[in-house]
Amino acid sequence: MRLNKMQKIAVAALEEVKAQDIQVLDVRKMTSMCDSMIIASAQSTRQVKALADNVRDRMKAAGAQIIGVEGEQASEWVLVDCGDIIVHVMQPAVRAHYKLEELWTAPLKRRATLAAAPPATGAATTGKGDAVAATTTTTTTTTTTTGEGDAVAV
Repeated sequence: MRLNKMQKIAVAALEEVKAQDIQVLDVRKMTSMCDSMIIASAQSTRQVKALADNVRDRMKAAGAQIIGVEGEQASEWVLVDCGDIIVHVMQPAVRAHYKLEELWTAPLKRRATLAAAPPATGAATTGKGDAVAATTTTTTTTTTTTGEGDAVAV
C-alpha cells in the first residue's frame, strides 16, 4: 500500500473520533525506522484509547500490517506501529512535555523557530511557587548553506 494512502486512512480514522491538532511528519531523512509519524491529541484517556483502536482497525481493514500497539494500559500516550507509519495519540499535557514535533522536524526548521522566539525576561517559578531570577542572553546565529545544500550555523 502506498504511503500517501496509508497516511490518509490513518488521518481519517483520527478525524472520525475527533482527534485534535493532527500533525503528519515526513521523517524519511531522519530515520530508517519509519517514513512518517502522525501525532494527534485526545482530551481523555478514553478518547486516546478509542482513537488508537480506530486507527488500528481502519489500517488493518485497509490491508496494512499492524506491528504493535504500545501504551494502552495507561492510555495517556498510545503508539500504533503500522510499519512505514507510526501514529502517536497523546493527551495534551503529555504531548507538550515530550514535544515530538520538535524532535522529529528538520534541524534547520528547529533552529529558525528557536531563533525567532523572543528571549525570556523577568522571574520564573520552580513549579512549587518559588520565584527564581531569570537572566537574558542574546545570541546571534548566522546560517549559511554549503554547496551540497546543508545548512551550517556560524
